[in-house]
Amino acid sequence: MICYPFSAIVGQDDLKLSLLLNAVSPEVGGVLIRGEKGTAKSTAARALASLLPPIRVVSGCPFSCDPKAPNPECPAGPHPPDAPSAERPVRLVELPVGASTDRLTGTLDLEKALTEGRRAFEPGVLAAAHRGILYVDEVNLLPDHLVDALLDAAAMGTNHVEREGVSVRHPARFVLVGTMNPEEGELRPQLLDRFGLSVEVAGSPEPGERAEVVSRRLLYEADPGGFAALWEGEERELSRRVLRARGLLPSVRLPEEMLRRVSEVCSALGVGGLRGDIVTAKTARALAAWEGRGEVSEEDVRRAALLALPHRRRRAPFEQPGLEPEELDGLLSGGEEPDPPEGGGEPGGERPGSGERRFSASGSFDPAGIEAPGRGQRGAPGRRSRAAGEHGHPVGAREAGREIRDLAPAATLRAAAPHQAERGREGGGLVLRPEDLREKVREGREGNLLVLVVDSSGSMAARRRMSAVKGAVRALLEDAYRRRDRAAVISFRGEEARLLVPPASGVEAAAARLEELPTGGRTPLAAGLELAAETVLREASREPERRPLLVVITDGRATAGEDPLAAARRLRERGVPSVVVDTEGGFVRLGLAAELAGALGARYVRLEELEERRSA
Repeated sequence: MICYPFSAIVGQDDLKLSLLLNAVSPEVGGVLIRGEKGTAKSTAARALASLLPPIRVVSGCPFSCDPKAPNPECPAGPHPPDAPSAERPVRLVELPVGASTDRLTGTLDLEKALTEGRRAFEPGVLAAAHRGILYVDEVNLLPDHLVDALLDAAAMGTNHVEREGVSVRHPARFVLVGTMNPEEGELRPQLLDRFGLSVEVAGSPEPGERAEVVSRRLLYEADPGGFAALWEGEERELSRRVLRARGLLPSVRLPEEMLRRVSEVCSALGVGGLRGDIVTAKTARALAAWEGRGEVSEEDVRRAALLALPHRRRRAPFEQPGLEPEELDGLLSGGEEPDPPEGGGEPGGERPGSGERRFSASGSFDPAGIEAPGRGQRGAPGRRSRAAGEHGHPVGAREAGREIRDLAPAATLRAAAPHQAERGREGGGLVLRPEDLREKVREGREGNLLVLVVDSSGSMAARRRMSAVKGAVRALLEDAYRRRDRAAVISFRGEEARLLVPPASGVEAAAARLEELPTGGRTPLAAGLELAAETVLREASREPERRPLLVVITDGRATAGEDPLAAARRLRERGVPSVVVDTEGGFVRLGLAAELAGALGARYVRLEELEERRSA
């Protein structure tokens, strides 16, 4: 297949520059491309691979060893100095969203190790991507354990697979390109930080530029070869420029003054750790090499910071990453440090309408420990509740099926040992039968469907309790983001309940709608529970492996609608796990929320307990 030429991509200058800088210096650490679908993210990544000059590899080596400097510990080696070699194009290897850890890192054949006493390694995606480009579409939808393994390998330049005392290590140096649509959920900050550069891409609002994109695409689809020939000269020049920059890079000097500028900017922006400083410095050197200069300038530092720091700077919860060029210019010119981002506003008494009041979120809450009871069987990727699955720590063993995914050597040995004499074992090696084989039973964590049912009736205005309620809900939403949940928010007041925010992985919209939520009117608690039941049922048909967790935040008073305890018992019969957070305050308590928890079969938590846990 003929790829779309890199030089034919219209606009997207930051995207193209980030990819080229990683091609010049893979030590920059890859690039995360954020943007909507249809903004040339995948096209640019694939075009970069075809742009890069071919590489020479040891013939037949699945780890792409360089014949001039073969890996002495290559699992397929050692390679003799005169090993035959071949030239091939740079690979672009894609990692599917549903890939397993073994698919990514490779796997050891423990059955052969036990029966034949030899090490057999099946290479994974990381081996295939060595000396090439590893492309991960929708990286924000990958399970956390895969992202961790991927970024560890990218940072170390090595893949290390170890199982049951048998280990294999091989180089894994590649240009990492990840794409994501922020509307489908964010990466955790600690994972964002592992990407060297980050760019935002969007479709051009200019009609002329949009028309040019469409025109070139139609020409390419009509005649890919002819279209590629039109850009052959520009492609060759870009390829030569990459090679020249690679050759110049080792001699590029970073003056002490420029290094100090890098550190000052990172400190002023509240960048945690030193990875931001290091990546910015490496990117500035790559920029200087790309421009054909032997020394880093202030403009190099500026451009590097705009690519390396937006996703690392200090920001408020749910605030989108970003860095305005004007703000950076002010810092480089000796301006003042920007003010830290503010969390929620102070509780207020704003009245948006008759009988209504609006409060801002306040207080510090820690929802740790709020999880679904028991153990899920299939488990959606995430980090909230216990679940059986392919990942996590071993908790037992079971008879293996036809396809062994995770051999349990100790359990297999125990099953086979009593039968060795009758099977005529002689010498080394274990005589195994299919019925001896055992595989591990693992327990990890799963993400849940978190349905937050929030009481926004008039009783929540007393003692400004709604400010604390919003603070607790905001903390739950932040926690849902970190734990890879899908979160929905339902509010009930007046005569009805409303689905404030439908289930989603990205919770920014939920946080914004929460701040706007007014308080006032009667309390249709049963309506809130019924709407929660409908939401759970609907989502179960879409994503059956994701267990629901209902969190009801209320004082338990019901002044409108049917009996809430009857609605609660129906939810219990449906097997929906629940938590009730009691917002009732003061010395005299009616205990209605506790009764609701009993009817739901739910865990009962007082709002003050969530506050106390953080300070404990």
